[in-house]
Amino acid sequence: MMGQQTAAQNELFYEFNLEQHIPGNHLLRQIDKFLDFDQIRQHLHSFYSHTGRPSVDPELMIRMLVVGYCYGIRSERRLCEEINFNLAYRWFCQLGLEDEIPDHSTFSKNRHGRYRESDIFRFVFDAVVQRCMDEGLVKGEGFAIDASLVKADVCRQRAMRGTEVIDWGPTEKQSRPVREYLDALDEDLTKSKPKSISLTDPMARWTAAKGPAIFAYSTNIMIDVENAIIMDVEATPGFRSDEVESTKTLLERIETKHRIKPKRLMGDTAYGSADMLGYLVNEKGIEPHVPIWDKSKRDDGTYSIGDFVWNEEDDHYRCPVGNLLQRSQRNFKIPRSGITKANTILYRSKKQECDICEEKLRCCPNTPHRKIARSIYEAARDVAREINQSDVYIYQTFHERKKVEMQFAHMKRHLRFDRLRLRGIKGVSDEFLLVATAQNLRKMVKLCGRAPPERKTDPPDTSIWQSNHRNN
Repeated sequence: MMGQQTAAQNELFYEFNLEQHIPGNHLLRQIDKFLDFDQIRQHLHSFYSHTGRPSVDPELMIRMLVVGYCYGIRSERRLCEEINFNLAYRWFCQLGLEDEIPDHSTFSKNRHGRYRESDIFRFVFDAVVQRCMDEGLVKGEGFAIDASLVKADVCRQRAMRGTEVIDWGPTEKQSRPVREYLDALDEDLTKSKPKSISLTDPMARWTAAKGPAIFAYSTNIMIDVENAIIMDVEATPGFRSDEVESTKTLLERIETKHRIKPKRLMGDTAYGSADMLGYLVNEKGIEPHVPIWDKSKRDDGTYSIGDFVWNEEDDHYRCPVGNLLQRSQRNFKIPRSGITKANTILYRSKKQECDICEEKLRCCPNTPHRKIARSIYEAARDVAREINQSDVYIYQTFHERKKVEMQFAHMKRHLRFDRLRLRGIKGVSDEFLLVATAQNLRKMVKLCGRAPPERKTDPPDTSIWQSNHRNN
């Protein structure tokens, strides 16, 4: 028989307990166990006045942002609407059924004020990383580094050529991203001008590295390969050189805050430059498990650098015929280092020997003599070459390095973080920190929060089948 809902008079009083309507295996209930807001309150205490009207609880604001980034709710206006009618969101934010939701403009006022001054999002991220370490999810033996481009919140048409003179207007009428860009120019005047500059967010980099040209920022993350926990994140404008240099910043900051220095670091070819390998091997004592950025091998049939024998003790090369390639052909009264701007040392052969050499056409057919540029970090490059031939690199490092790329895929597909919403390097950094915090919290819930499912039935006894199988 078909049932029908009766339109009876509603009850005058209800007994409703929000705690009973949130299942025990809900993501937010699991995340709530790993968040500690006592330290956050202490960190923010000095940034609030001791007089005046009470502000919106900072714990409530951060909890709302955690909900937004864990579920891919990018708009703060929509986030307030979702929390208003979602019971699980209300429970996590510690709001009752009749409690009011803060206005969406409260986020902007606090973000550009005390939250940015206190660097609260960095503090929350470091607290979550420390909790992951306390739960035993960080081994600290191997780290992996990589960068990914994220579209900036700008219009492609509202831009000018980098060679043109741009009038940014008076200071009081400049937007916040423009002021950040001009301050960065005053600090560093050595960088070359980009091909195109956005008038909305000038620090966004015009790049065509991943298809059609766009304005984008780079998120640089360093993970522990044991459980893919994000140890640190850094925002850069999208320059390849900035992405590589951010590796040094990440390693130094992790060692300072968490007292962890990995034994080996994994990355792609972009991190295999000579100066980066020299930093890892000589300064930090870290094994570089990265492909070497090497263009010394020739493909025109002439001798490559590998065909020359290096003598470390006498500081010279010996060609396949046996002639010497030396740093200098004469002695100077004042010793010269011979180091070029590219951090290399040039070793040259004698023209007289090359003119009568039978192998000149295979060695230097287009130059009077042979010249070899040896990097001052060549010893570190030799260490990387030896590691690249080891079994650990071939069978283990190659697969562990992919874990950092999976974090980018999870960020853009599941958390819907494929386009930035804030502008300026500071706003972009806040977004990268929040999305990394959400990823670490979800990872911690997956590995520590949920208990394994209980086995309802005993496993079948296979001893009889095994004995019969052996007899047959």
